Amino acid sequence: MQSNLKKVTAVGLLVTLGIIFGDIGTSPLYVFKSIIGERAITNQLVYGAISCVFWTLTLQTTFKYILLTLQADNKGEGGIFSLYALVWRYRHWLYFPAIIGAATLLADGIITPPISVASAIEGLNGVKGLENIIIPGNALTIGIVIAIISLLFFFQKFGTKVVGSSFGPIMFVWFSMIMVLGIIQITHYPPILKAFNPYYAYDLLSHYPKGFWLLGAVFLCTTGAEALYSDLGHCGRKNIQVSWMFVKTALLANYFGQAAWLLHSGKTTLGSLNPFYEIMPNWFLLIGIIIATLATIIASQALISGSFTLISEAVSLNFWPRITIKYPTDIRGQIYIPSINWILWLGCVGMMLYFKDSAKMEAAYGFSITVAMLMTTTLMFYYMKFVKKWASTIILVILFVFLAVEVSFFIANVAKIKQRWMFLVFEFALIFIMSIWYKARKITNRFLQFQSLIPFLPLLENLSNNDSEPKYATHLVYLTKANKKRSIEKRILESILTKRPKKADVYWFIHIDRTDEPYTMEYTVDEIIKDKIIRIDFKLGFRVQPRINLFFKKILTELTATKKVNVPVGIAEEMLHPNEVSSSVRYVLTEKFLSIENEFSLREGFILNAYFSITKMAQTDKKAFGLDIADCDIEKIPLVVTPLQNVPLKYVHN
Repeated sequence: MQSNLKKVTAVGLLVTLGIIFGDIGTSPLYVFKSIIGERAITNQLVYGAISCVFWTLTLQTTFKYILLTLQADNKGEGGIFSLYALVWRYRHWLYFPAIIGAATLLADGIITPPISVASAIEGLNGVKGLENIIIPGNALTIGIVIAIISLLFFFQKFGTKVVGSSFGPIMFVWFSMIMVLGIIQITHYPPILKAFNPYYAYDLLSHYPKGFWLLGAVFLCTTGAEALYSDLGHCGRKNIQVSWMFVKTALLANYFGQAAWLLHSGKTTLGSLNPFYEIMPNWFLLIGIIIATLATIIASQALISGSFTLISEAVSLNFWPRITIKYPTDIRGQIYIPSINWILWLGCVGMMLYFKDSAKMEAAYGFSITVAMLMTTTLMFYYMKFVKKWASTIILVILFVFLAVEVSFFIANVAKIKQRWMFLVFEFALIFIMSIWYKARKITNRFLQFQSLIPFLPLLENLSNNDSEPKYATHLVYLTKANKKRSIEKRILESILTKRPKKADVYWFIHIDRTDEPYTMEYTVDEIIKDKIIRIDFKLGFRVQPRINLFFKKILTELTATKKVNVPVGIAEEMLHPNEVSSSVRYVLTEKFLSIENEFSLREGFILNAYFSITKMAQTDKKAFGLDIADCDIEKIPLVVTPLQNVPLKYVHN
């Protein structure tokens, strides 16, 4: 089904509307209200604002993301980590922009749901009889928004299979509605179409008092573009590109319609009015608010799902500690991460209680996304240069356009820092965790000691055949990081041969290789000593959960059925009762702890101590590799990275 959705069909286009364009599609709710604010409504302001919106959507969303960035798909998948997986080998420091981009995207996830839902619910203020009840910032309005957001997060654990089927039709109704409402207003004031001329945007930014700083509000019209790229894998590039023509038409029609209303309405200031709702007929207002609320819920759902996907990829690429990841439905790619779900929920509720109404949230919105877009531009430069191998002149022209636009937005959004200090704490915390985890893994992996397995094969075979030694397991399984098939970690050999030797009929060494492809699931079997020492190499995509116990049982079944391996007595029970725990298969995992016999530099000491502190809160290897119902032993191994060289211990005569 997933592959069919990537073909350009009516169904594929409809599903794309529901999954991809929720965030950017609901921006008309607050963009113009934020741009105008308390300023006097003038021709220069309105024409300049709508011209800026048009050219932002054209340059930033259409040109950068729809036409260019969507080409940087990693076997059909998108997002900053997929892009990083394509270019990491060309510069070792590219992990840092990937981390910053991912962290800022996650951080803005705690404000998109409240600002979208609040903007929709506050529209009830214009319904006759509710104007004194639904007031932006009052307890009832805040309570309704928090209730809707809380229900949305609560239902994540059940998956979105049922609700998701209705997303496409609802968003089609939404885009059709905002397009029709906009066109009606344009017919009342056709001169607004002159704003397609970029001169009006230039005039606003150059000659309007503090006009440049309005870019912070203009930027809100394209905040969903980065999320659009992240969701590439759900629908495919062609469906996104084709459906964008309809979406952009609807968005521009509504934006131009709101601008037309501002100029022909006779209003001198906007006050508490929202142009989005003012262009609706009174009889339609309640219907429009219901549709808007549904659209904002869908936009929030897309963002939550995107956050789950982002963290899942971060875990697979060693940027995030292992955490519990659940699969609530049988649809591939639909995941649920409890810890992230409730962190986002707490953040969203906190934002709503702190800001209270959408107008105050607008001032704090957008900064993180500009940073995320700059990070994507950085990675795209290396993609165009090394992967696509485009001419340097073309790359420099594209880079100049992107950076000119994004740096301008960044500078304009810097002014919002004082409204979003709490976001910076969240963002820095995410960057800190990802950086520490990545760097510490690099340090610890550097001190892994691998040895050739060949000299130890006779010892292993003799131990297995030694009848005087008590049997530890029929099948003894170790996970190895050794890429070479005839190499093994020194600590694994010590675990088997020293202290209490571990006799087994068959020794299995399992290696997991993460591929750049998202959904690869392949394995190879190499018999180092026939029916005695066997290595399995898994090739798993970065979005595949490594359920080693389940995979290993399947491999044993297949090898037995094809007579490729003579399975010893004792595995029959495992074959007959595959869901029951059997002592015939035993796993041994090694866990490192930081030895006190280290003499660190200040930097390494800080990184490793922080790493092991974070590790205590992370998911165990046993659970992460799907061994939670398997017969599994954990061996503690001291990590000595920098051993103490000189011990100032002096002998004293009695």
